[in-house]
Amino acid sequence: MNLKSIFITLFFILCSFSTSAEELNNNQNTEFNVYTGVFDFSDDGKKSNLFGFQHQNENLNRDTFLGNLSPVTGGLITADNAAYIYTGVQAQYKIGALNFTPSFTPGLYHEGDGKDLGHIIEFKSELQFSFDLSNNSLLGFSYNHISNASLGDKNPGANSYMFNFFKTF
Repeated sequence: MNLKSIFITLFFILCSFSTSAEELNNNQNTEFNVYTGVFDFSDDGKKSNLFGFQHQNENLNRDTFLGNLSPVTGGLITADNAAYIYTGVQAQYKIGALNFTPSFTPGLYHEGDGKDLGHIIEFKSELQFSFDLSNNSLLGFSYNHISNASLGDKNPGANSYMFNFFKTF
């Protein structure tokens, strides 16, 4: 699977979760997260800059005994042309102006010229902290671990950190 195929697949996944422009303007229920950081910062030989984005439709939020849960979809690409597209679930906890958002997102990984994570199927566990900048903007920091849960012959994993900017439309 080449990088172009991954982005085409990601585009169609995101389109399937999108809403019309009129709904975006009237409801303000779609959140986009743009982030940048360091992929696999704990591996000096394979660490790389990354850029990514994530989409969340707040119309799909559900209050449960675990907190407010919602689906998320997104993708990232590294400077080494490694790419990861994912979809999963996140929980949201608000403590004043501070937001704590853990998430779990299975996805597809393409190694490119980056780190071999051992399998195309990988799982991302993330912890994210963000602060309200305004009614519809947040600024945050997140840490994640991507692993294949021993699906492949090897499972080196990757630890990453990111700076996030969120905007609700």
